[in-house]
Formats: sequence, structure tokens, C-alpha cells
Amino acid sequence: MSTTGAKKRVLMIATARPTFVVEVADRYAAAARALVEELGAEVFGPRELVMTPEDIEAALPYLQEDFDLVVNVCASFSDASPALALYADLDQPVLLWSFREPGPVGDRLWLNSLCGSNLYAHALVRAGRSVRLMYGNPDEGNVAAVLRNAINGTLPSGTSLEAVHGERAKDTEAVGASLLGMKGQRLGLVSEAPPGFTPSQFDPDLLEKLFGLQVEQLSIDEMFSKIDDVAPAQCDAEQKAARAAQPSLNSVNAEEVARSAATTVAMREWGAAKDLSAIAVRCWPEFPTQRGVCPCSSLSRVADEGTPTACERDVYGAVTMLLMQSLGSGPTYLVDTVDLNTDNNSVRLWHCGSAATALAADPAEATQFTHCNRKIGVAGNFPLKTGPVVMARLTENNDGGGGLRLLIGAGESIPAPNHFQGNTAEVRLDVDASSFVNSLVVGGFPHHTVLAWKDIRPQLRTAADLLGIPVTEW
Repeated sequence: MSTTGAKKRVLMIATARPTFVVEVADRYAAAARALVEELGAEVFGPRELVMTPEDIEAALPYLQEDFDLVVNVCASFSDASPALALYADLDQPVLLWSFREPGPVGDRLWLNSLCGSNLYAHALVRAGRSVRLMYGNPDEGNVAAVLRNAINGTLPSGTSLEAVHGERAKDTEAVGASLLGMKGQRLGLVSEAPPGFTPSQFDPDLLEKLFGLQVEQLSIDEMFSKIDDVAPAQCDAEQKAARAAQPSLNSVNAEEVARSAATTVAMREWGAAKDLSAIAVRCWPEFPTQRGVCPCSSLSRVADEGTPTACERDVYGAVTMLLMQSLGSGPTYLVDTVDLNTDNNSVRLWHCGSAATALAADPAEATQFTHCNRKIGVAGNFPLKTGPVVMARLTENNDGGGGLRLLIGAGESIPAPNHFQGNTAEVRLDVDASSFVNSLVVGGFPHHTVLAWKDIRPQLRTAADLLGIPVTEW
């Protein structure tokens, strides 16, 4: 640390990923650095965005300096690899700075900065580190005030919302029967967790112990072989069925629609052959880069047929979906928390386009289009339905006791345009939205939660009690 009375020293590193709008991320990061300098601090750290393993290596020597404050600017989303490489051994909190989404309504997520902070926080808190969150753009007066305080030693709150103890289900036996019904079910996994996606890592022994779930795993090459083995007649039949259900497919590249159809058939047949109750798929980078297709709409088709599907091979996310479905939730969707709207106390929940079309605000208008980042087919592009919603997530218990914990939240999905290309729900929360987002980050919860349109909170609480899983409910 610097000596008393000396100019405050701030280590500032801006991270990003090339699949987002890098020029905007770079401009925002430069403005963030300029603001810290305007506030009188000495800033050091790389001026360029940290996006590659080589960039991380070049940034590491800065960690050997003396500094009063560490700021990681999540200029865009990136996986947690930079966070772990840079800060895993740091003995002071990391201030994660996220920007508001700058793109027009209906466009792709330009930055997905808030989600990036959420993922970084999960990785760091799980590794025993401490984080804080600052949300807003460099030109906002309240951001400057928060940053000035942080430079002078007063960080944003590291305290989560006070948890509530909600009503339990009246029929405990029915909940117990639902849990018993999960025993022996099989969870299909395609490949490994994407690099740097710590929420997608899991403990198979824990799934067996708590839920009696078995894992059936395919390598990515084995999945691709199954897709290659799909007969042309099967592919044609699936294409016809998909086009009949969603005529918007006629605007998507025909070859990509055919690849998507083959992917759907292969997933469906694998699920039937292995009697899979849920499927979690490593959907990138191999599908788009090696096969020229995004599997989002295939996951949607399978989900519409009653099998929960999770992208980014998020196992605990898929188990949360399976648990909620067993408790009567109906179809669910795995979402990121990507934007905060303090004007109406809402968060925008989103993912790339794998929602079941039954979850569309208007299922007849559940448009199928190209993927927002990859610009190839096929992915859904429609808003999610309105009404009361529950958010839930099983994740690691970081209190030293091991096992899992369960997060529960609630609100109302309100009528809104599809704010970001893919599938978006704008959810007005039952608690203060800013505090909820802050609690999600500082508490080390995953960036993925599961959204359901039926209030099964009493059943979820009782299920957690029966399983011996602590509940955090806001």
C-alpha cells in the first residue's frame, strides 16, 4: 500500500472479449481510466483491453506493484480466466466496474458488461477472494462519487440483502415424492465446461448424493458424429416440422437451417435412447466454429418437447431446471442478468435464443433468426412472456461446509420489447433491484439463474430443507 499522504495508486485493468463491440468497450474503458486520473489518483496497468492469454501475461507484472485500489473494468463480457489469473492470490477486494448497455433496443448486447462482473465475482468468491461492484458509466455523477470514495478507502457495499424466511409448502410429502422421483434420472452432458465458465463446473458425486442423478456424457466429437449420422429423410422431416411451427426460418440461410435440423434430431434421439431427463450442451466454440451452426434453436425445440435444456453446459443450471420442473414449475429458461433499470426497479434477464417457444410473449411470433454474436443460424429472437416469475439457482456453498446452496428471487415479467437480440424478459423485482444485483455479485452467485412463470417458492424452500441445502432468498 502507498504511504499516508501520498497520491493514491490505482491498479486498473480493462477486460473484454472480441465477440462484443470492442471499439465501444475500448472507448468506455479509456473514459473510465480518464475519470480515475481526474479524481487525482495515479493510475497504472495496461492501457489496452486485456483479451488474450498474451494480454494477461503482459498484465501480470502490474500486480507486483503497490496499490491502494484494484479496479477491473469489465469493458465487455469475458470468461473468468483473466480474473483468476490476475486476482486469485490478491489479498484485497477487487472493485468490478460494469457499464450500462449502450446499443439500441432490439440490437445485440454490445457489451454484456454486468454479466461479466457477475461471472468474475463467482470465480473469485469461490476462490476465497472478495469483490465489490460499481455499476454505471464514467460520465455519471454518482459513479464519480462512488469511485472517489473507493480511491479514498471506502468501497461500495459488500453486504448482501437481508435474506427472508418464506412460507414452506403445506404438503411436505408431495415435495418429498417429487425429490424421490428425481432419483435415477439421467442428465445428458455434451462435452466439458467452456473455458473460464466456473458456474458450469460440477461435482458428479454431489448430484448422486443429493438427488440420485446419473450423468451421461458425450464428447463434442461424439455429438458431432451423431449429427453426421442423421439420415437425410429425418433431417428433411425435422426441417419441415420446424418451418411449419416457425415460418420465420424461411429467412435464415437454408444450409444453416439444415444443420440445425440435424442437430435437433441427434439431440432428440440421444435423449430418447438414453432416457435423459435434461440436457446441458457446450454450445460454443465448437458448434459455430467447426460446424457452422449455433444449437440454440435445437435446444429450444427439445425444450418445447418437455426436456429441460441448458446451454454453456451448465450442469447445476440444468439440475435447477429439473428440480423446478419436478416441483410443478412448467417450462423454465436459463438466463443471464444483463441490465439494471432503476427507473422501474427491474432487471433484464436474457440469453442468446434457446428459450422454448412456449415461453414467448406470443408463441405464434417466436421468431427464429441468427445468433446475436456469431451471425449464423439458428437462434430464437423473441421476448419472453409476462406475469409473475420466480428466479432460482443451485450453486456451490462457499461457507466452508461444502455442498450446495439455493438462491431464490421473485418479481413480475412486464410487457416490453425484446430489448436484446435473443430472448429477453424485463423483470420488476420484489426487492430493490440495485441491491439485488449488488447482492448477486458480492455473494458470488453464478451469472446464470433459472426463470419460471409459476410460483413454486414454497415447494423450493421445502425441497431445500429436505435436502439439507441452505436457502438464500431475497
